[in-house]
Amino acid sequence: MLITEILARNARMYGQETALIEREPALERRREITWKAFDEQASTIAQVLIARGVRKGDRVIHLMMNCLEWLPAYFGILRTGAWAVPLNFRFVAETIANCSLTAEARVFIFGEEFIDRVDQIREQIQSCVQHFIFTGPEEKRPDWAESLKTLMATHPAEPPSVKIDICDDAALYFTSGTTGTPKATRLTHRNLEHACYVENRHHNQVHTDNFLCMPPLYHTGAKMHWFGNFIVGARAVILKGIDPHWIIEAISEEQVTIVWLLVPWALDLLFAIESGELKLTNYQLDQWRLMHIGAQPVPSSLIREWQKIFPNHQYDTNYGLTECTGPGCIHLGLENMHKVGAIGVPGFDWEYQIVDDDHQPVMPGNPGELILKGPGVMKEYYQNPEATAATIVDGWLLTGDVARQDEDGFIWLVDRKKDVIITGGENIYPVEIEAFLMGHPRIQDVAVIGLPSLRLGEIATAIIKVKNGAVLTKEEVDDFCSGLARYKRPRKIIFADVPRNPTGKIEKPRLREQYAGKKESFQV
Repeated sequence: MLITEILARNARMYGQETALIEREPALERRREITWKAFDEQASTIAQVLIARGVRKGDRVIHLMMNCLEWLPAYFGILRTGAWAVPLNFRFVAETIANCSLTAEARVFIFGEEFIDRVDQIREQIQSCVQHFIFTGPEEKRPDWAESLKTLMATHPAEPPSVKIDICDDAALYFTSGTTGTPKATRLTHRNLEHACYVENRHHNQVHTDNFLCMPPLYHTGAKMHWFGNFIVGARAVILKGIDPHWIIEAISEEQVTIVWLLVPWALDLLFAIESGELKLTNYQLDQWRLMHIGAQPVPSSLIREWQKIFPNHQYDTNYGLTECTGPGCIHLGLENMHKVGAIGVPGFDWEYQIVDDDHQPVMPGNPGELILKGPGVMKEYYQNPEATAATIVDGWLLTGDVARQDEDGFIWLVDRKKDVIITGGENIYPVEIEAFLMGHPRIQDVAVIGLPSLRLGEIATAIIKVKNGAVLTKEEVDDFCSGLARYKRPRKIIFADVPRNPTGKIEKPRLREQYAGKKESFQV
């Protein structure tokens, strides 16, 4: 079933029930909409776009911060038969322009936070973009854009009569760019539909569940996890802010049952609870049944600490890529807590192999590249046949991640192929060292990268963020690392912040650029 049809069904079955709640604690603001209003807004936006010339197969840029209007705009684009092109809200103007030109977008929908960036590039992209539609308040609307609210007032809330097939193209999602220039991942309606079934099959959402959404909706991770609630007409809370107090308040006051966290947010919650800043007895949390994490390797130490505080929680790890329509192609599984640390087993309707450089399966236990096949695999990298050919081979998606299979058939992520450090002829996998260092009680976050070495080729370098109020020295880190094989021990320690993108992934290209060639520096 098309996800646009699922929305219409939810409106018919649960029309007066709450679909989405927006909480903005910094402004003490709470808003909500019903399934009926959600469905009608999507249809009205579709009519607006069609009136502006949007036709099936066109592309529409969608650049908005998380808000109550985000998803109706997204579904409105899909109902026209056009492709939705959600953009990362951190993209600079030049990247926004490049994405718009790559997509050959016809219409550009944007929020008030992006007025300056769009204004910088609008002449550059007007070779394809014919209309700029502003979603913010009228008093802030630039004179070169039309007001979506005004346009919606003059169009009917009727679904357009556009025939859309499950195999039609639906969206372009640009990759996060942690390994280079963002690429446009072309997804179909079948890809989106499959994401709904995968998420619901893995986490057993029912109509009475409530999902707390904090990560950016432009990314496949947050939205595709919400899909598990969406397919059963269950509500969701969009929380604008990641302060631990705001998270716990939302869970308590909205009776949230499912929370998807990024590792830094989970760590922040643990620190706030363990320090006494956050007293759980002040909140109603008995209904909270599931905490799951994705987007990056999860330290086993984090989950052990979490279980001490929340012993009744179900837990899952989710592995995924934009090229696989988000999370779930590999997941730990609610029943496999004994394997915490592994990324898990193939998700619903997915298969995998671990292969060598010739794409031949390796022996169990040996590291190799993880490759995947299933209904969620993207159609292509749009306008990039070379990258597509290098990534999809005989229907298999080459993930670029190094993994191994243990004796029980569980998959363990070793590292990204591009992040492997070769020092003195030995392969070092940063994820292994990062997981080890996260076991130190005074370390809040860590990234391990390879920096150039004349003698060894590369040396392992650990960028360490120390917990607030704690003191840690290089010598203490060195002593702690005696538990690692000698060749795996970081030869350089830097005490600094660890930059992460909005989906929680460490920005290792940025770190390599920042520290390559710099003199050794130790800062406590």
